[in-house]
Amino acid sequence: MPTHRLDEVLAQLDADLPQALERLADFLRIPSISTDPAHAGDVRRAADWLRDELASMGFDAAVRDTAGHPMVVAHSQPGARRPLLFYGHYDVQPVDPLDLWDRPPFDPAIEDTAQGPVIRARGAADDKGQLMTFVEAFRAWKAVHGTLPPGLVLLFEGEEESGSPSLQPFLRDNADELRAGLAMICDTGMYSDGRPAITTQLRGLVGEEIVIRAADRDLHSGSFGGLAANPLQVLVNALATVKDADGRVTLPGFYDGVEELSPQLRADWQGLAFDAGDFLARVGLREPVGEKGRTGLEMVWNRPTFEINGIAGGYAGEGFKTVLPAEARAKVSFRLVGHQDPEAIREAFRAHVRAHVPADCSVAFHEHGGSQASRMDTSDPAFTAARAALSDEWGREAAFIGAGGSIPVAGDFKRILGMDSMLIGFGRDDDRIHSPNEKYDVESFARGARSWARILAALG
Repeated sequence: MPTHRLDEVLAQLDADLPQALERLADFLRIPSISTDPAHAGDVRRAADWLRDELASMGFDAAVRDTAGHPMVVAHSQPGARRPLLFYGHYDVQPVDPLDLWDRPPFDPAIEDTAQGPVIRARGAADDKGQLMTFVEAFRAWKAVHGTLPPGLVLLFEGEEESGSPSLQPFLRDNADELRAGLAMICDTGMYSDGRPAITTQLRGLVGEEIVIRAADRDLHSGSFGGLAANPLQVLVNALATVKDADGRVTLPGFYDGVEELSPQLRADWQGLAFDAGDFLARVGLREPVGEKGRTGLEMVWNRPTFEINGIAGGYAGEGFKTVLPAEARAKVSFRLVGHQDPEAIREAFRAHVRAHVPADCSVAFHEHGGSQASRMDTSDPAFTAARAALSDEWGREAAFIGAGGSIPVAGDFKRILGMDSMLIGFGRDDDRIHSPNEKYDVESFARGARSWARILAALG
């Protein structure tokens, strides 16, 4: 694309920003809470709103039913050398507790803050504002060129905030239609110091609940203590030995598939000047723990973990009660990297727990999801081109970063559609996603759309 045409698209985005913010506000007013059956009609209304917006721009757009909430699928004209799939989600989190909001969560408004104007509403950052950066970039392109970029496939989901139960079946059933050269996902954020970023790897996840039962009732600890099995003690003994004193997980085969950082990525991450102590100070801590000999960013982006997320059993109310509980339970999670196998790790963990349970006690396990890690091939020239486009827009060198959490859709695209994803988002650390008073910076919205226009141009 000639440079002067890109300049025209960027100028169009700047001129149309007030109208773009009004469109976003209309979208945000729809309470598309996917986890609440009472809002099923609102979720569909949001899907219909998106379809109509896309159709008005020239996309072949449709609302597609699933066993749950609908998908919105749209196509531009064919003809691209490398078709691109754009993914976002239009459903939002519940708003409780409502009394902690400073204004009604579905009554969006522009507010001035010390950091600049923000859009305040549920879904502003996660993910309606981010999704609309795509849409506004396409709109400006159409206004300047008279036609949309060829080879665009849009997939906007209505169940991301409720576990995406319909996504994998939909991808499998429509793989030929949805498969592209590369997926673009706008559901991430800037690096913590405000520089633009492309997330190139995501950790996977294993979630597990353990229930250990012993006697047929709670027992008096004076009568039975020291003689009868205490399921809480059994449980904590089992969990305590999953990690050693150096922070390494002890399960056999746990580190199979874990890869070290490439020299280039290690150098890139060192250039981010991450201060683990400062990061922890934001939440009232000081001292990093975890695997010995690893940097802070390695531990949160590129090393696997085991965490105990909750333990219950016995008496924990006011006062004191000397009992051996009949039952104890815990919820734990593993974050995975590289090529670790979630199911192999789940089975290794279950075998470890079983080895600690006495013969006359029982243990039950309840699965709470599992997904592999995702790592993108940054040798693909598209990553270099997109990085340069982001750097040009923001005036700072864009970073290749990791993410400690999991975005399963990226792994789904890889396994089901056979394509990598480029995760580029413009959220900030203080956006309060999933919390009261969620916001999205107007700068993130405006420059996010400009960034996508630059990336479209850079990728041809």
